[in-house]
Amino acid sequence: MSAMSTSEDHDQKGAAGTGGETIGGETIGAGDCGQRAVWEAKRVLARPSATMSLKERLGLLAEQAPQAYDLLGPTDTYGDGVVAEVERRVAALLGKEDAAFFPTGTMAQQVVLRCWAERTGNSYVALHALSHPEVFEADAFRRVSGLSPLRVTGAPRQPTAEEIRSLSEPFGTLMLELPLRDAGYLLPTWDELVEVTRAARERDAIVHFDGARLFECTTHFGRSAKEIAALADTVYVSLYKSLDGLSGAVVAGPRVLIKETRIWRHRYGGRIFHQFPAALSALAGLDRELPRLPEYVAHAKAVAQAIAQGFEDAGLGWSKVQPEVPHIHQFQVWLPFAAEKLNDAAARQAQESGVAVFQMPWWEPGLPPGISLTEVTVSAAGLDWEPADVREAVIDFVRRIGR
Repeated sequence: MSAMSTSEDHDQKGAAGTGGETIGGETIGAGDCGQRAVWEAKRVLARPSATMSLKERLGLLAEQAPQAYDLLGPTDTYGDGVVAEVERRVAALLGKEDAAFFPTGTMAQQVVLRCWAERTGNSYVALHALSHPEVFEADAFRRVSGLSPLRVTGAPRQPTAEEIRSLSEPFGTLMLELPLRDAGYLLPTWDELVEVTRAARERDAIVHFDGARLFECTTHFGRSAKEIAALADTVYVSLYKSLDGLSGAVVAGPRVLIKETRIWRHRYGGRIFHQFPAALSALAGLDRELPRLPEYVAHAKAVAQAIAQGFEDAGLGWSKVQPEVPHIHQFQVWLPFAAEKLNDAAARQAQESGVAVFQMPWWEPGLPPGISLTEVTVSAAGLDWEPADVREAVIDFVRRIGR
């Protein structure tokens, strides 16, 4: 998904919601008028389909579906038809023998890593402490799949090859999240990535990429998705984040392993009778959004620079864009104010000017105290923002913080 993350991504950062999104400990739903005004602002940097009404979303799918797939054929049944076409397309894009469609990335990664654990005879999965399974999945690795996470590092950066080589315990699989979302959507350099995967091979371990946002990493690495995926035995990609589909995920890898994941998908309750809405929207996203991701990434760099300049021109003593030059089309912004004050400023800016430069809710991570952060995404809706537009919107936002 382009600009906002679903409750699946934030269910460990706040209490159970009321049908809305749980982001940074705050439940955001239809009843939150301020946040709704931000999402519905006339001018935004990204306009994901999740901010649409049900009628709008259904209309968009009906508009896009005929170009994505032959609608005169039969619907899917337990994973054939249009679902199988998604699997074929993604496997080809990643250069893998086969791929399996899953309703969620949480299920997909548990299944594939469980399969690797059985094959290697080692349930330990080496991963970053900020990786998705450790932060957002309610301890599912341990509680559901019998996997044993082995934290490589908790530092806000990608793991290093030396850290992999120096792990004191043997592990069956190394899981790398590309990019590392909670550290600011950070990526290693290409040489670092090659060396980290080599270090895992030296430990006789399997390499798995949590590539929920892998397709937008190509610009940073200067490599195709197929070249990136070639470093790993298996790769997971999301169909609803940057591709803006309805839902779903795909795991790609060796044919014999993927065949095994389909059995476990059934055991986990993921063998669903009809999945054509998600599959159709995924194919539409592959056609429409995938080719534009490099354009979004390039513009995000200009937007990030303009945001930083806007804060400086507004006279803020401290602010942070993380990373300073974004690795993908998403990045973090940190400010020394309470989240409530920043969310109020964003809502008033949207209501009074029709502009929302910061769409995602601000939240306080706790450390350091008195600091709040938000995430910024740049997609099609933001391509007409000139740097001067961003700078002026940021200055206007800062003016509203003190009101």
